[in-house]
Order: sequence, then C-alpha cells, then structure tokens
Amino acid sequence: MLKKFLPNEHVPRVLDITPAKLREMGIKGVITDLDNTLVAWNVMDATPEVIEWFKEMNENDIKVTIISNNERERVRVFSEPLETPYVYSAKKPLIRAFNQTAKQMDLKKEEIVVIGDQLMTDVLGGNFAGFHTILVVPIVKTDGKITRFNRMIERRILNWMRKKGMITWEEK
Repeated sequence: MLKKFLPNEHVPRVLDITPAKLREMGIKGVITDLDNTLVAWNVMDATPEVIEWFKEMNENDIKVTIISNNERERVRVFSEPLETPYVYSAKKPLIRAFNQTAKQMDLKKEEIVVIGDQLMTDVLGGNFAGFHTILVVPIVKTDGKITRFNRMIERRILNWMRKKGMITWEEK
C-alpha cells in the first residue's frame, strides 16, 4: 500500500518540467495541482515565470488542467487569466477528477503526467488513477491546517521510503 505514495519522479519545482522533457516521454497532457505546486498557497495570481511555463506548454501543444481541492473562487481566479481548464473541490486523492480530466483532454493515461507537492493527495490520487506522477518540492514551508496534518504523515512515509532505498533525492 505504501508504494502507492511513491512518485515516479521528483523535481525541485514545476518550472523544471519542460515541454521538451514531456515530449521525450510521449506526454501530451499535464494535470497539475495549484497551491504550493504552481504558486504559494496564499498567492492568488500566477507569477511571470508560471505564466511563461503555461505559455510554453500551450505553444508545444501540451494540454494543462489544474486540479485543486480548494474552493471554486480560489481556483477560478488563478486559472481564468491563464485560459486554463480547472477542477475545484476535486476531493483528491479520489480518482474521479483525474479520470474526468483525462477524458476531457481526450488523451490516454500514458500521455498524461500528474504534478503536485503532496504525497497524500496528488501522488496517491495520480497513482491510484494510473498516471505517471511527479512530486515537486512545496513552494513555501507554510500550509493550511489540513495540509499541515498531511505533511506530518508524508514525512513519515518519505523517511520510511528513504530507509528502504525507494527514494534517492534529498529534501532541502
């Protein structure tokens, strides 16, 4: 069961994931988390770097959809200026939002990656749904109450995985 928390990859930040790398993997779609993946959880708008990342994905015909457990207004305010589809109140790690998004993208699961900063929601949900998962380092160290609880559990899982030799990256 704990292996379902293991991401396929780990990168320091979402901006390190390039269209060229995705194309090399045969990827045509990205399902990404919002808070602490694209911007800090308390930042409402995309940064210039994130705007450029979305632009590059679009120019390279890589579809991107934001899936968040956050409420509609938070996700809408961030996504609409980027002209990016979104799912709010996604109830991750449940797989329904992931599968619906893949269907809307009209892509196969092998053509989509799931990117997020949490094992308990993004990686677990993406793995259960059968996608390639990429864990990113959270943008900021602060979180809301529920996420703080999740992070406590995640640290234990990551430490166990590290001891078993399942992960090789080091947290900064």
